Amino acid sequence: MWLIVGLGNPGESYAQTRHNIGFQCVNYLARRHSLEFSGKRAHARIAEGHIARQRVVLAKPVTYMNLSGQAVSGLRSWYKIDPAQELLVIYDDLDLPFGKLRFRQRGSAGTHNGMKSIIGQLGNQDFPRLRIGIGQPPPNYDTIGYVLGRFNKEEAADLPDLYERVADAVELVLSEGLTVAMNKYNA
Repeated sequence: MWLIVGLGNPGESYAQTRHNIGFQCVNYLARRHSLEFSGKRAHARIAEGHIARQRVVLAKPVTYMNLSGQAVSGLRSWYKIDPAQELLVIYDDLDLPFGKLRFRQRGSAGTHNGMKSIIGQLGNQDFPRLRIGIGQPPPNYDTIGYVLGRFNKEEAADLPDLYERVADAVELVLSEGLTVAMNKYNA
């Protein structure tokens, strides 16, 4: 079984922001596979089903980003998963150009507070993640305002293709493994 967690902030005012790209991607994945976020468990909205012949739980923490670890830790305990083998966290990354995907098998949180929370709650950083590039803010632009801001017109036009690439990438992890997905998408 796989736990696939998209990071974001709850509430309509954050729904289309850069920082919520994780939520947006798991929403797309759920629609693509006719799964519904009809349940709630461990501080997260969840959708359960199958993707690529694997049992999956898609999750969106209902805590704010900085407390995402509460949901991930609770879901790990509830579903009794091994994070190193059965967890995939999808989130935004300022250090990657817009639309660039990068898988990692483990690693630090960098400057991402949601990932800091997850690593802190799990007690280690040994779990797969998919970083989605949102690009850097313009010079002299407030970083918080940038990540909590909406995509510009050009980026917004590219989002449907980005969601599709993320869904394809997640399906590849589920069907052929993380190494195969890393070789394809990290190139």
